[in-house]
Amino acid sequence: MKLLNEKYAVVTGANRGIGHCITEKLASEGCNIWACARKQTDEFEADMARLAEEYGVTVTPVYFDLADEAQIKEGFKTIYKSKLPVNILVNAAGVVNTDLFQMTPMTVMRQVFDINYFGAVTLTQLVLKLMQRQKNGSIINIASVAGIDTNPTNATYGTSKAALIHFSKILAAETGASGIRVNVIAPGPTDTDMVETVKKAVGEHILDRCAMGRLAKPEEVAEVALFLASDKASFVNGQVIRVDGGAN
Repeated sequence: MKLLNEKYAVVTGANRGIGHCITEKLASEGCNIWACARKQTDEFEADMARLAEEYGVTVTPVYFDLADEAQIKEGFKTIYKSKLPVNILVNAAGVVNTDLFQMTPMTVMRQVFDINYFGAVTLTQLVLKLMQRQKNGSIINIASVAGIDTNPTNATYGTSKAALIHFSKILAAETGASGIRVNVIAPGPTDTDMVETVKKAVGEHILDRCAMGRLAKPEEVAEVALFLASDKASFVNGQVIRVDGGAN
């Protein structure tokens, strides 16, 4: 019996990195998915079709820019009109910024917040209406250890993830009685395209605080997301789970 058989999930950032690995992991456990990405490409369409065929589930691409509220609402109509339940929401999409605060234009800071925080919050508000009718659901927000720890170059990215973490804890308190769980995964540096941007800013020091001395694999983050999405985490709510190899 697969952990997520006949469940339905919305996953943002499904086209690459952690979001893609979470999409495949949930699909492998029987979950049907609305796979959200910013732009349509033939490669993404083919990849999602591959997942659907390989795991015997439906994987429906949905396109919107998280920095554009109107696009998010338009994309959500595809999900809403299906009249299917949404059991799981994974806000995995995000952008990184590694500039020192004094070197960061406010336009850039707002753009990072629009995607990492306001975009995720907007989509969550829409999906939450469906979950409240169902009286169940699991919301998983992908933050970062940068939203917990204080390091130079994290004034923009880290603060946007800190906002997402705090929002998640408050939402968990508001929705727990309705059977809706809200949790956060805070990965350390992870082997994705995004980490290359961070390496350019901090170099090999990126692993100085990791007891295991290596980058996380996106699949390792996806395993935690699977647990939180499943009924095995039925009493896990309002938590921030670090996947960082033992940072110190």
